[in-house]
Amino acid sequence: MEPLSVVARLWERIEARDWDGVCELIAEDAVIEWPVSSERIVGRANFIAVLSDDTDTDEGPVEVLRILADGDLVVTEVEIPQDHVVYRAVSLWTVRDGEIVGAREYWTSPGQDPAPRWRAGYVEPLTAD
Repeated sequence: MEPLSVVARLWERIEARDWDGVCELIAEDAVIEWPVSSERIVGRANFIAVLSDDTDTDEGPVEVLRILADGDLVVTEVEIPQDHVVYRAVSLWTVRDGEIVGAREYWTSPGQDPAPRWRAGYVEPLTAD
């Protein structure tokens, strides 16, 4: 399976909360890094445990905003609304032999980091597309 297809299926299965299906796409020794929260998830079992935690039961549908591939590297931008906040992530996935072996994901919420006042004369507000 092509790397782009692997990652597209990953997001479909995450949205469906199909954890067995997600397991089929993640290498047993995969390493997922979340630099924003300074965390590294080592291994498929740990990644599935984090994803399948039911404390966020108000999760909305996963919307894949962009997906691009170059060889084994796949980049996605996704949005996942919840009752209290909208999460966005840019993820850099590494796929080998049909499995995700690594990723670096940048999770945040639009507007979470306020713009400094000194830039006000040079910028304009970014509106939702």
